[in-house]
Amino acid sequence: MTGTLYVIGTGPGSPEQMTPEAAQAVEKAEEFFGYFPYLDRLSLRSDQRKIASDNREELDRATAALTRAAAGMDVAVVSGGDPGVFAMAAAICEAIDSGPEEWREIEIVVTPGVTAMLAVAARAGAPLGHDFCAISLSDNLKPWDVITRRLRLVAEAGLVIALYNPISKARPWQLGKAFEVLREVLPGTVPVIFGRAAGRPDEKITVIPLAEADASIADMATCVMIGSPETRIIARKGKPDLVYTPRFYAGGRI
Repeated sequence: MTGTLYVIGTGPGSPEQMTPEAAQAVEKAEEFFGYFPYLDRLSLRSDQRKIASDNREELDRATAALTRAAAGMDVAVVSGGDPGVFAMAAAICEAIDSGPEEWREIEIVVTPGVTAMLAVAARAGAPLGHDFCAISLSDNLKPWDVITRRLRLVAEAGLVIALYNPISKARPWQLGKAFEVLREVLPGTVPVIFGRAAGRPDEKITVIPLAEADASIADMATCVMIGSPETRIIARKGKPDLVYTPRFYAGGRI
């Protein structure tokens, strides 16, 4: 008999943004594998156990969880946001793909979650109202030239871009370089949304034109969103501006 492996996302950080389905999975699991801050968001019973590891140990974490599930334990692998967006669901699948045959018999339950770009978009208005994409700026698993080529192509295609992993101590320069690439393609008036810790007490949403966007505003808790030439700002007296991308394509040219 094998156990069940739940792959859950805690949402952006606020308990209210964790889905009921994910909360139900937390109730069922006996052991929890994840990055320290994500595990700390869970209120576990005395009979449930946390196994914390560093953020760059995804495959080791997946292997450990699959091994315990294969031994009959009901376990959970925990991500922030949605587990399928730059997170642990893919690492679990990668481990199964190259792992022992017995891992393919494990019951895998992936629960959808609220990912960072959805939380930031909700706070800003509706910047994802038309076509959009998500790109991770981390070059740990793909070359930097691939990242810049994708940025240029999707900007030329007129997509709104959500940037994950925009900056870190080990990668302090990449967001600035990404802005340079995008300024070669997009008008300087395109709005850039810096959404830090959306839904948490220290939330901060900042909207700046691309021409003035400064990478130092962001950290690893920030999701950066670059509008398209269609994206608009509605100024409201005494209230935050609304940033939205119309559902229709007006045929504007870059």
